[in-house]
Amino acid sequence: MKILGPDTLVFGVDDVDQCTQFLIDYGLAATGDGRFEAMDGTGVVVRAKDDPSLPAWPFPTTNQLRKTIYGVADQATLDEIASELRKDREVRELADGSLESIDDMGFVLGFQVTVRREPVLLAEQVNAPGDARRGVNVTGARSGSGSEEPPRPRSLSHVVYFVPDAEKAEAFYVERLKFRLSDKFIGMGPFLRPAGTLDHHTLFLIQTPPVMRGCEHFTFHLGGPTEVMRAGSAFAAKGYESYWGPGRHRFGSNWFWYFNSPFGCHIEYDADMDLHDDSWVPRIAPAHADLAQEFLLQWREKWAPGGPPPSSKPHGA
Repeated sequence: MKILGPDTLVFGVDDVDQCTQFLIDYGLAATGDGRFEAMDGTGVVVRAKDDPSLPAWPFPTTNQLRKTIYGVADQATLDEIASELRKDREVRELADGSLESIDDMGFVLGFQVTVRREPVLLAEQVNAPGDARRGVNVTGARSGSGSEEPPRPRSLSHVVYFVPDAEKAEAFYVERLKFRLSDKFIGMGPFLRPAGTLDHHTLFLIQTPPVMRGCEHFTFHLGGPTEVMRAGSAFAAKGYESYWGPGRHRFGSNWFWYFNSPFGCHIEYDADMDLHDDSWVPRIAPAHADLAQEFLLQWREKWAPGGPPPSSKPHGA
């Protein structure tokens, strides 16, 4: 099944205006009717939680990721998904040609021929002894006035669910939708990627008590670690509270910076995720802090030589 990854996340929220401003400040473009997009057309849809167009939310948690819509390569993949899931559950065909069903944890899924546009953009380059990729007379840091806009998110990267039975949830995505296991934290859950992408994961499942079922975080890819630092610094400077990072994960190797959000879950900037094909052998390891990050930094206010020392208090603490 050529599932590429999440195209759209649909949220029901308490405060549409607050969430709208949050996503614009995060770097997504408002395209109308509650939709906010990255550069490749993937994005987030925001609706009031009592909007009748939303799928029902049967769980007690307040963060309401009402639907995850996956992009697929072609109509043949949609037909394959419909045939497989109709073996034991309802699959609805919507007016726009997309499919809608429910996974084994009760989360609503959509499937559509993808809206993704491949952005033609350079990635961050580095110069190192023996491999000078950025080249001569090309600066790595910005050389302008410092007033440049922060980088925009390029693509919807992944989503993370809290689930009451991570093994059962994993089995559904692997056996029914042909996702591949990349790595797994023992006692926590698996990192999964669908067959249509090489990204280390587009879905991470975390074992939690049933009362916590919902979205833990979602994130968009940026163009490199410097973009993560620039975007995160600009976001924090607007008053948004840093939750975890900046840093770099071990499983997936992606750079990260997480923030609290008005969606009732976290949001992340990420960049430089590992790519794997079917020859990759998954790593199975205990879940503890040493494996959650390669290293972890803490954001501080800007400082220049000759000025007062920066605050020792983390932003938002």
